[in-house]
Amino acid sequence: MSTEVRVRIAPSPTGNLHLGTARTALYNYLYAKRHNGKFIFRLEDTDNERSDEKYTKDIIDGLKWLGLTWDEGCDIGGPYPPYRQTEKIDHYERIADKLLQNGFAYLCYASTEELAALKEEQRVSGLPSRYDNRGREVSIEQREKYQAEGRVPSFRFRVEEPQDIHWDDEIKGPITVNSADLGGDMVIIKSNGVATYNFAVVVDDIDMQMTNVLRGEDHIHNTAKQLLLFEALNCKPPHFGHTGLIFDSNDRKLSKREHGELVHIDYYKTQGYMPEAIVNYLIKTSWTPPDDTMEKFTLEEACQMFDIKRVSKTHARFDMDKLNWYNSHYLRSLPLSTVTERARPYLTDFDLSEYSHDELEKLVDTLRGSLTKLSEIKAAGSFFFGKTVEVSDEMKSTVLSSSEAKKVLTETLSSISKMPFDDPAGVKQIVDSMGKELGIKGKNLYWPLRAALAGSTQGPDLGSMISVLGPTKVQARLEAALKNGGNGHV
Repeated sequence: MSTEVRVRIAPSPTGNLHLGTARTALYNYLYAKRHNGKFIFRLEDTDNERSDEKYTKDIIDGLKWLGLTWDEGCDIGGPYPPYRQTEKIDHYERIADKLLQNGFAYLCYASTEELAALKEEQRVSGLPSRYDNRGREVSIEQREKYQAEGRVPSFRFRVEEPQDIHWDDEIKGPITVNSADLGGDMVIIKSNGVATYNFAVVVDDIDMQMTNVLRGEDHIHNTAKQLLLFEALNCKPPHFGHTGLIFDSNDRKLSKREHGELVHIDYYKTQGYMPEAIVNYLIKTSWTPPDDTMEKFTLEEACQMFDIKRVSKTHARFDMDKLNWYNSHYLRSLPLSTVTERARPYLTDFDLSEYSHDELEKLVDTLRGSLTKLSEIKAAGSFFFGKTVEVSDEMKSTVLSSSEAKKVLTETLSSISKMPFDDPAGVKQIVDSMGKELGIKGKNLYWPLRAALAGSTQGPDLGSMISVLGPTKVQARLEAALKNGGNGHV
C-alpha cells in the first residue's frame, strides 16, 4: 500500500449520477484534500448489459458540475488515463488463476438452470438464497463430462464457514460479519470471462494502491467478502469507512423506483439549482463541522475542516425544504455575474437583445431574491420582455378600471422624466411622493402600476422593476393601459 492517502470514487455506469454517489464522491474528495492525498476516479463497468456511455458521460459531467476534479482516472476526452474494468479482463483472470493454483478458488461447472433450481428450492423452503458449495469437490470424470457437454466453468472463491471477519470501520467503529452470512462460495470470474464486482474491486484497489475506501453502508457485506480476498492474495487491505444511506422523510431509501428523477444530480442541474448549494447540503447531511452551528460553507472550506470521525454513523434524511433553503441562499449570495450566466439558458424563449449585459444583470438581481431555483426565472421575469404585457380580465376590472387607478397611471406617466432609472430606490421615492400628492397609498397606489407594467399585483420591488424596464417600456405600457382601459394587452 502507498504511504500517501489514496481514495477513489468508483461508480458503475448503469444509471445517472445518484445523490448518494455524489455525496460519497464528495466525502472521498474532502478526505483526500484534508490529508494532501490523491482522489482517483474509475469506472466499474463490468456489467456489460446495463453499462452505457451515456451514463458515463452523465456521471463525469455531474461530478465536474459539483466542482470535483480528480488526480487520476477516467474521463471522456480528458487528460486522465482510462481506469475501466473492461480494459483489464485478462489481468483479472491471471489473478484468479493464482487463487486457483493456491487452493483458494476452484472451477465451478454449475449451470444456470441448476442454480435457478437451487434458488427456487430455498425460496420454497423459506431459506435464504445462497450457493451450497456443491462444486467444491468434482471428480476428474465429472469434470470431463461437464466439458463434453460444453459447460464453461466460472471461478469460485472458497468462503470458509463459520468465521468472524472483523475490521475497525473509520465511521462506524468495530464491525464483525460472519462468513456464514455471505451466501456461500462466491463467483469471482463468470463463465463469460468477466470478473465480478467484488473480485475486480479488490484487484483494482491493490493495483491502484488504495489506502482508504469510503462508501455507503450497503457495502458492508461486500467489504467482508473483499477482506477475505485481500487475505488470500496476501495483500494489506485499505481502511474502510461506511456512511449511512440517504432516506426520505418516510424512512425509504432514496431510489429511482420510489423517487424518480429526484434522486439524480442531473435533475437539480436542469432545474437550476446552484452546484454550491448541492455540495453544501450533501456534505452537511451526514457530516458536522467542528463548529456544529455552522450551516453554510464552500467546498474549499470543507476541505480544510473535514474529519471523517465527524461523519454520522446513522442514515441521513433528505429534506427538500432544507435544500431549497440552501439554494435560495446561494442564488442571493453568489456573484451576480455568475447567477446571470447560469440564468441565460432559462431565458432563451425571450429576446435577450432587448437588454444590454449590465441591464440583464440588473434584471436577474431584481428577481433572484424571490427564486428557489433558476428555472423559476422564466415565469417570474417574462413581463420584462416585449412591448406589451397581458393582464387578466379580472385584474383589469378590479385593479385598472377605477378612476383612482387612472390617476396613478396618468401621474406616473407625467413623472417619467423625473425618474432616476439607474437608481431603484430613487424611482420608488418618486412614486411615493406622487402618491402623497394624490392622497393615494398602499395597494391603491402600487397595484395599478404593477398591473399595468407587469400584468400582476405581485412581483419584485416596484422601484427595481421600473428601473429594469426602463423609460421606453414604462411609457408604452402606461399609455396602453390608459388607452385600452383594461381591454386587451396593455
